Amino acid sequence: MEAAEEAEAARNAAEWRAKGYTDLSEGFVEPDPPIAPPEPPQVIEEVESSTSPDEVTIATADPVPPPPSRPQTHSRLNLKEDFERDYATLGLQQTVGLIYGTTLNDLIDFGAHDRFATSAALIVSDTVVSYSPTPPYKYNVYPDYNSKAWKAANKGTYKPCDGPDGPIEDMLVFSGRPKSFGEPSMGSYIALEIDSNLCFERETRLGRYGFKEENSTGSVGKRADWDFVNWGFLQQECALRNSNRYGQIQGDPRAGNLSFGGNSNFSTVHSRGGKSRRLETIPVEGSQHTGRESSPTVPKAKPRTAIIVRTHSDQNWTENDKQNIRALISELSLGSGGEYQVYLSVQVKDETLPIWTDTNTYNEAVQNFVPNEFWNMTVLWNDAKMKEMYPLILPEVNNVHQSQWLSVQKFAQDYPHFDFYWNWELDTRYTGHYYDLLERLDAFAEAQPRKYLWERNERYYIPAYHGPYDQFRKMAEPETDKKTVWGPPPNPYIRPVGPTRPNVDPKEDKYTWGVGEAADYISLAPLFNPILTKWVGKHDIWGFLGPENTPRRAAIGTQSRCSKLLLDTMHKENLKGNHASSEMTPQTVALLHGLKAVYAPIPMFFDRAWGGSMLAKYFNPGPKGESGGTPQSPFSWGNEMRFNGTTWYYRATPPARLYNNWLGWEDSGIGGPEWEKAHGRICLPPMLLHPVKDPVKTSPGFSSKSELPYESKKPQ
Repeated sequence: MEAAEEAEAARNAAEWRAKGYTDLSEGFVEPDPPIAPPEPPQVIEEVESSTSPDEVTIATADPVPPPPSRPQTHSRLNLKEDFERDYATLGLQQTVGLIYGTTLNDLIDFGAHDRFATSAALIVSDTVVSYSPTPPYKYNVYPDYNSKAWKAANKGTYKPCDGPDGPIEDMLVFSGRPKSFGEPSMGSYIALEIDSNLCFERETRLGRYGFKEENSTGSVGKRADWDFVNWGFLQQECALRNSNRYGQIQGDPRAGNLSFGGNSNFSTVHSRGGKSRRLETIPVEGSQHTGRESSPTVPKAKPRTAIIVRTHSDQNWTENDKQNIRALISELSLGSGGEYQVYLSVQVKDETLPIWTDTNTYNEAVQNFVPNEFWNMTVLWNDAKMKEMYPLILPEVNNVHQSQWLSVQKFAQDYPHFDFYWNWELDTRYTGHYYDLLERLDAFAEAQPRKYLWERNERYYIPAYHGPYDQFRKMAEPETDKKTVWGPPPNPYIRPVGPTRPNVDPKEDKYTWGVGEAADYISLAPLFNPILTKWVGKHDIWGFLGPENTPRRAAIGTQSRCSKLLLDTMHKENLKGNHASSEMTPQTVALLHGLKAVYAPIPMFFDRAWGGSMLAKYFNPGPKGESGGTPQSPFSWGNEMRFNGTTWYYRATPPARLYNNWLGWEDSGIGGPEWEKAHGRICLPPMLLHPVKDPVKTSPGFSSKSELPYESKKPQ
């Protein structure tokens, strides 16, 4: 470390010590002050609701509630018993389960799109469908490519790309929303600027990707012979066609030929893992875009993003799995002219297969484990290669469960000419348009100032409790700047790669630092401090400052976006033996290196009408109104049953149940042909659902259920 950097580190350390921070394991949070003994829990007599049972927003409350004087403290209460009682009470209300069975016959707020930027994306179509009283709209969410305004901000020229059947067609969507889907219980459409007054139906959503109703003689859109489609080639051809818009484009030999051959322009490069990989790098004007801030007056290269869809060699591919991958490719990659590129990352569980030394074995594995159409966009990996690549990580924790990011890091080393990388779960579904979703998440994260960002990150945004997002930002401010994260913590073993923080106290910053800066990490769940929780992985730190003293953050679920800089930094730390378990890796490295990490509050709905204060009690129970920082955290062992009724958690019932019904299948007494004859065609607003595992047509009487081990033996 050079003298100037040592001086800067010493100054930072002195400032932290002057503020009283001595135990870094607490993530710069001082011990809670003594508080008065809490009053006994109150029995709920009436569930919070501001609307009639016929039109309920789950959860419901006043549109702009007054902010509490200070966050309520629940750390001394037994919230588990309270939750079980309240859950049972709400289960007896007329509002229970209103998120299920919403149909095209029950839509409200027709045409209410003016407050959303996508209002111009809707054009009345001439498509007539028998199952809707109103015709669908064409839905084009892409920028006005090649317009004067677009050219002023973007380098190059957009050139449209074809799909398997020719030009990419606009999606069809219905105007309006179901009565029970207003402002989400947690998260927000408004904050993310996603149009919530839209309803998506299965045939108009997935018909162009191969979905077909049983006993139907036709479908929406053309139908390709999918076994003869080469999605890898289509994506690569699209990116090359638009290459003047980007920094550099890395060719992938698999896009045209599974066996690495056939192009004399390929050069051999070596990944850190030791495998020779033939890559074609096509230089374009300018240098690789870094994803950092740039001048708004100069047209800039568009960042490129890899979508890494994770799966494994034992995957039983369903038709809906394939339809979903086709949607990802068509909407993100082909429709945008190559701004995104989708890959399958397949873990080969049989580590005896010589996939790294024999090309034929590698190709045979791809053909055996992946549908034909995806062969040329597939990348294989196994745990043995990760152990070889990262020898200083303990072998017993170098596995897909505790070290999931290693394969993503290897991908970023082998495919370095992307600016960002989404780690995407195969069992995730989005009912809306994928391009609109990811662009909205990116724009939200880029607009976030760094001031008190980690405080906002660590709590669920609950509109019925916090009010508008600007009010939530105000409520998340710490009582004093002494308790905020302002730049990376001092660490004699780390040279932060993030930008130098402003040489002012946080209170003097006008919420400007970080605005316009692309996020290095975008999470779909809060980034909580696990130290004082009973989360099972809170001590899973190796190296750094040790499990006792390393500042850390965690997020449940690994579906998230990392910048190339963050993945390179994680890679280098792992090569030194510094490691955190999968659900702490990017969050903790971003914290330690002063990189920009943002929790994007995706809309989450519940199957019960929880009021805003009740949600805050159970999901932000920390001493400062955060989701962590207390044994009562919803992420603590035994407390995760609170998520059973939500639409986004790794073990929850509504995602599969909603999606089964949406596909026209019976689940828990709703859905199926006869039910829809009586009630109408199921439709849903744009919403992320997870998990949706192996969706196939259900049998009569089927009911989805969560299998979270709530009552399993408590870990030590």
